[in-house]
Amino acid sequence: MKNLAIIYWSATGNTEKMALAIAEAAKSEGAAVNLLEVGKASKEDVLKADIVALGCPSMGSEELEEEEMLPFIEALEGENLQDKPMALFGSYDWGDGQWMREWEERMSGQGVKLVDEGLIVQNTPDEEGVEACTQLGIKLANLS
Repeated sequence: MKNLAIIYWSATGNTEKMALAIAEAAKSEGAAVNLLEVGKASKEDVLKADIVALGCPSMGSEELEEEEMLPFIEALEGENLQDKPMALFGSYDWGDGQWMREWEERMSGQGVKLVDEGLIVQNTPDEEGVEACTQLGIKLANLS
């Protein structure tokens, strides 16, 4: 059984909705899911998980949230994340996903193995957005 940590930050509930859909799908595939708001997570949650999904919406001028998520990401730097399977996800209101591309680059630079392109959904996930989250959860649970 895969141990999946889903750690997210959400102000409006949009990224939380994404996290919940990913978690529900992964659980339905038999994964053990640890779903945590980033303020309640530790780097140990990342290190001991088989697979990690991190979620954060675009903030300001397409940046990661600076009070909780960015310090969490910074705390992971220097840890042994070599080949750790990871997915990134988040919602946005405007822009073209630059924050996600930069986040992908940052995490790849730490040695993680991104399992897919970052999943971004504009504003509140609609049916298509929830389905994309569901498919990501299934994919994470079935990584070999």
